[in-house]
Amino acid sequence: MEFGILFTSHANPKEEPYPHRAVHARTTDEIVEAERLGYDTAWIAEHHFSTSYGIMPDCLAYMAYLAAKTSRIKLASGVITLPLYDPIRVVENANFVDILSNGRVMLGIGSGYRPYEFTGLGKDFEGRRDMVEEAVGLMFDAFHRHRYDHKGRYFSGTVAEPYELLPQPVQMPHPPLYMAGGTDRSIGYCGRNGFGLMLSTLPGIETLAAQTSLYKRELAKASAERAKNPAAGQIDIARWVYIADTDAQARAETEEAIVRHIAHFGGTGTAGYLGSVSEKGSQLSYDELLNTTLLHGSAETVIARLREMQARTGMTSLLLHYPPYYGREKTMKSLRLFAERVIPAFRPPAHRVAAAE
Repeated sequence: MEFGILFTSHANPKEEPYPHRAVHARTTDEIVEAERLGYDTAWIAEHHFSTSYGIMPDCLAYMAYLAAKTSRIKLASGVITLPLYDPIRVVENANFVDILSNGRVMLGIGSGYRPYEFTGLGKDFEGRRDMVEEAVGLMFDAFHRHRYDHKGRYFSGTVAEPYELLPQPVQMPHPPLYMAGGTDRSIGYCGRNGFGLMLSTLPGIETLAAQTSLYKRELAKASAERAKNPAAGQIDIARWVYIADTDAQARAETEEAIVRHIAHFGGTGTAGYLGSVSEKGSQLSYDELLNTTLLHGSAETVIARLREMQARTGMTSLLLHYPPYYGREKTMKSLRLFAERVIPAFRPPAHRVAAAE
């Protein structure tokens, strides 16, 4: 199993007061430390306009910056909200950052779930899934053939001889492509088109097992071209993670902050996202979250829960996630304890040596 960290550039107002500029230096420090600790991937989340969530308007710009700050860790968009972009510019810029990072880009895309982001950029929220499905076909043409002639409902453009789409990436024909899924429609589409699957922090293990089963069935229908995606068949599941010496200590250090943070997903600004992608209602408790979506506790507790999840879902990668409210010292200690005590239980010895080097 591989291990990545999902970074939302979410500000902690107590340490990063409005207008929250300090969040970016802190997030960068965490990514540099994640590479040192042996994590495989830094996933960069995109969000716009929120005063109480992530502040990262351009994944690829940040990934280009991180390419010069790091040397080994893979840099991934988790995710680019595709309906807000021209898909050809996404292809061009992903290819460019793949060159700048010497082949370390992973491109995650999604349809989005926050209506105010679409309102702010003048895009149709209700039509977002149709936009993604049109954009994906255009992107594959650009990645595989470097030319296209497209006149669709949402996008149009032509690149014909003697012109072509450049630059071409280090990872040919394209970097690993992932799609975030939360509904049967998005998960089925993800599989049929050969994307790697990214699943939310929110669903419990029963929901995850059903979602991954659907994905695997639909993946078998992918065309030969789309099945060549290096990420095809990969299942990345995000979980809220916190490691301490004991389960009781983990609870004491996180309970108030994590319940408050996850409850935010049930608000009106997320179009009911909490209920639409998981089995949860708006009333949450730490015990309920611990039984369904948290990987909190001692290393031994987390290893046991993660092994169960791996067996039930066939997951290939865990995306660690956490809110900023624990404070820098506790957050960094948790990441270090996870790297030292949990990751080795899922690494073959040769992989552990390579990561350490």
